[in-house]
Amino acid sequence: MENEFLDKSSIISYSSKNYEKNNFSTIAEIDLSKNEDTIKWLNTYGIQYRESYRKVIYQNKLDDFLIKLLSDEEHPNKVILLDDLLFITTRVLITESQKLDSEQMIFIVSPDFLWSIQEKPGDYFNWIRERLEGNKGIVRKKKADYLLFLLLESIIDNYQDTYQVNAELSSDRLGSGSVKPTPEFTSLVEKRKQELFNFKKATISLRDTIVKLEKIEIEGFNSKYFSELKEQTNNLISNIDFELQELESKINLIFSIQGHRLNEVMKTLTILSVIFIPLTFLAGIYGMNFENIPELKFKYGYFILLGIMILITIISVWYFKRKKWF
Repeated sequence: MENEFLDKSSIISYSSKNYEKNNFSTIAEIDLSKNEDTIKWLNTYGIQYRESYRKVIYQNKLDDFLIKLLSDEEHPNKVILLDDLLFITTRVLITESQKLDSEQMIFIVSPDFLWSIQEKPGDYFNWIRERLEGNKGIVRKKKADYLLFLLLESIIDNYQDTYQVNAELSSDRLGSGSVKPTPEFTSLVEKRKQELFNFKKATISLRDTIVKLEKIEIEGFNSKYFSELKEQTNNLISNIDFELQELESKINLIFSIQGHRLNEVMKTLTILSVIFIPLTFLAGIYGMNFENIPELKFKYGYFILLGIMILITIISVWYFKRKKWF
């Protein structure tokens, strides 16, 4: 298990002038000790290496309460202030998955190092690694708080990009000109609504974490960076809410169309019923088998009754047209 942990862990050490990336052959090589000039970013894929985590914590004399926190199976959103470091955990959407699965992501941050622990391999942070290696931007001039800001910003940017792509696809399939009162169209709308609910839940979760980070006061940790992230998450939530309202309007439109069609059918059936009820009544009377019905002996009785039926039909149709019922 320890070798597996070492294989899935790496550390980047950087300063304004230096950059170094290393893997490990033993846990003893993992050094997170304070260095005024160098910031360290330790990254691990996998949250199941509890014994290895314990060794790293003891070896680097970190707050031993981290052992308890890292031993929990499921973490709700947490931002916990410990001895000169922060424990942060949140659930993050895996946007490459068609089902929008999620993973646990943990950050242990001090002014001089950041330890990111991800449940599954793969992330959205390669552009940050490239910036560090190429000394692009100001990241190598800043401390670990700015690195945390970039990691969270990368997650939000990925949410926004994925949302925009899906929103464009949704607009093509579910645009106003494509609204159809069919089970297939309704199924597409409900599927998109579920995707948006997942996005909104994940974004709100991330925003709550950022709001907590804004209130943190720890020496060497600058919380000013996170105000911008809060605005980005609020904008994304607003866009999601707007699309949810549009989808709800489409569902209401479908129900309106179906109700209108049903009303048209019922109106047609009602008109036909009103026309044929008096005709059926007359036919019923003269269809009775009584011998003493006077009109049965009349020579022109059939033609007179047929004429009355035709007249009733014409008057009914004229009345309906006058009322603009059809």
